[in-house]
Amino acid sequence: MAVDFQDERYSPTDFEKSDIKAQEVLETIADFDDPNIDRDGAIVGVLEDDSPYPEVRSAVANTDDPSIPCNSFRAWVMGIAWAILISGLNQFFFFRYPSVSISGIAAQLLSFPVGRAWAKVVPNVRVFGVKMNPGPFSIKEHVLVTIMASVGGYCACFDRTDIIAVQRVYYGQTYSFIYQWMVVMSTQLIGFSIGGILRRFLVQPPSMIWPSNLVTCALFNTLHSQTYAGIGTHGGISRERFFFYAWMGGLLWYFVPGYLFQGLSYFSWVCWIVPDNIVVNQMFGYVSGLGMSMVTFDWSQISYIGKFLTRRWAEANIASGFVFFFWLVVPALYYTNTWDSKYMPISSRTSFDNTGAPYNISRIINSDASLNLKAYQEYSPLFLSTTFAMSYALSFASITSTLMHAFLFFRKQIWVQSRRSMHEQPDIHARLMSKYKQVPEWWYMIVFLIMFVIGVISIELWHTEFPVWAFVLSLTIAFFYVVPIGMIQAITNQQVGLNVITELVVGYALPGKPIAMMMFKTWGYITMYQALTFASDFKLGHYMKIPPRTMFWGQVVATAIAGTVQLGVQAWMFSNIPDICNPHQKNGFICPNTEVFGTASFIWGVIGPQRQFSSGQVYHALVYFFLVGALCPVIAWLISLKWPNSFIRYVNFPVIFSGMGAIPPASALNYVPWAIVGFIFQYIIRRKHFSWWTKYNYVLSAAMDAGLAVSIILIFFCLQYPNNGTIALNTIQSWWGNTVYMATADGKAKPLLALPKGSTFGPTTW
Repeated sequence: MAVDFQDERYSPTDFEKSDIKAQEVLETIADFDDPNIDRDGAIVGVLEDDSPYPEVRSAVANTDDPSIPCNSFRAWVMGIAWAILISGLNQFFFFRYPSVSISGIAAQLLSFPVGRAWAKVVPNVRVFGVKMNPGPFSIKEHVLVTIMASVGGYCACFDRTDIIAVQRVYYGQTYSFIYQWMVVMSTQLIGFSIGGILRRFLVQPPSMIWPSNLVTCALFNTLHSQTYAGIGTHGGISRERFFFYAWMGGLLWYFVPGYLFQGLSYFSWVCWIVPDNIVVNQMFGYVSGLGMSMVTFDWSQISYIGKFLTRRWAEANIASGFVFFFWLVVPALYYTNTWDSKYMPISSRTSFDNTGAPYNISRIINSDASLNLKAYQEYSPLFLSTTFAMSYALSFASITSTLMHAFLFFRKQIWVQSRRSMHEQPDIHARLMSKYKQVPEWWYMIVFLIMFVIGVISIELWHTEFPVWAFVLSLTIAFFYVVPIGMIQAITNQQVGLNVITELVVGYALPGKPIAMMMFKTWGYITMYQALTFASDFKLGHYMKIPPRTMFWGQVVATAIAGTVQLGVQAWMFSNIPDICNPHQKNGFICPNTEVFGTASFIWGVIGPQRQFSSGQVYHALVYFFLVGALCPVIAWLISLKWPNSFIRYVNFPVIFSGMGAIPPASALNYVPWAIVGFIFQYIIRRKHFSWWTKYNYVLSAAMDAGLAVSIILIFFCLQYPNNGTIALNTIQSWWGNTVYMATADGKAKPLLALPKGSTFGPTTW
């Protein structure tokens, strides 16, 4: 460990002798008005030489022992094994709705007994000088294994592999494995290098909490400590036993809404009473409605957009934005027939032609996937459901509001962090980590340059119609947005989507070229997403005191392995699962994200934004949301200058606008129960039972996720996949509780107005 630690004589207790006044430190914690700061609690944390944030204090230890083994043969073998398994499973679940993302928690749990068994069974011998058994399975080994697994998990199953699926499903392009591997690796490791270069802004400051990591840290401390490691005085059962009970309960319960009574998942009970009343179904339905039924008993639906980790003020922003835009504005637009919306379902993740049928993209493209303008003019303009159109409007607003918000509220923080080194951070965790050898930034630059060359090769040797200058522009956009978007995510646990700005730019720059559009989006948006995902992992290593250089190599190796495995799993699924990516696929493999990505390629790539959003086009009014997004943070900032302690300090317009970014494919079914559960845990329980909350809240979230993941795997491979899906075909699968939610106007996605046969709606020329 001496190679990673610069001063082995260092002791964390040295900080107890510091003469820095608590108040002075507090003033340097966040160089902006941080709504997460509780002043009194922060001072207590500083006086105790701990984090100023109670969430961090409850989950993360403020000490470090550099002698604990981390970079061991055991950790590498287990990390690689989990990177293979988790990446394959997540790619498998990615095409399913509702899906589940195994974010390394399953590996975190299961690797613990495996590591302890390794310590007991494997002999303590050396092979080629490498210890096969370095002793008891340490917490740092465990963290390294989990980080490698998570690289192959939640960060590896996004649109960068989905572009391969869209090319296959919608454009009939199945290129070689080498092409697929180059695109995926370039996207992922360029994101890794950007995240590493910008870690001084997104990882080292104490105000960059990254709330989702606190679940993982709490679970590590639960598994490796026999005593309660958090804050507060709550007694009761141990967190380890609590986790087991919650995990078992979550695993067993999901068999009910996930298999035995799926109506409990889509619990649109109002629609069951009046199944043919279209207006009622549009208001209360979950499949194609606005979800005012408000209840689900399915954890996979509740956690689809996030767990109860988001701070209550951020949840309030998202919930308020959802109610205003989707329960007030959307019905007003729909029932006034704006954009001829009454001829389509009120909510859908697909696009439509002027007969109300799904848009047939094959009718307007040439053999090389470019636009056939004459065929387009003879066929139909492209129409969107009202919720889909609203999601684009909010995406436009989020783009400008993010930049404006970052400039007005974060400019001082960004400037200070650009000049502050690790040991100067006013935080115990940064000072502990400053004693380890850091990863030089030129390491990340080398990765960037290698992956840049691989990206250029992939777009030049295969037919993509994607020029190198556009490739450079896409990476510039990603790099420019990473810091402001990352700061918002680290504080609120909500990420602002960059997909629309990349789609808009490439749509005007390279019109009529959908493959080039998807390439631009992949390197512009998905690279940014990857950078933030790796930044989150860097923060986890920061909290758990993992040597940075060990982290670097673990992430690089796991990334290469995970991306390769995913492409193999995707190829297997398209070869072996019947009707995959069909809206009526019986096991739920309807590819919702692929459908959304495909629809975006129609809008921005084939048809182009000039035929959708320019003056005189159907959806031109949506572009005014760029102005709305720019003005709203200015208004909030001006009010905060006059009344700095008013509620306005909790109003975050980038979060409001981007909080609904998961729609589509998410819907009210996911947002409303999530908001209710979040309010219960992040406000009521946190406020009235704080000791219970600090001890069990994050453990409960981790347990529910892990139980759900195991349950979905058991259900699919034991009950749905065998015998070609015929197990209980005429009993459980066909009984009322599993079909009622689809036998309604909501389940059938009926529009309010039906066109006479042979008629069309919308403009007569386009």
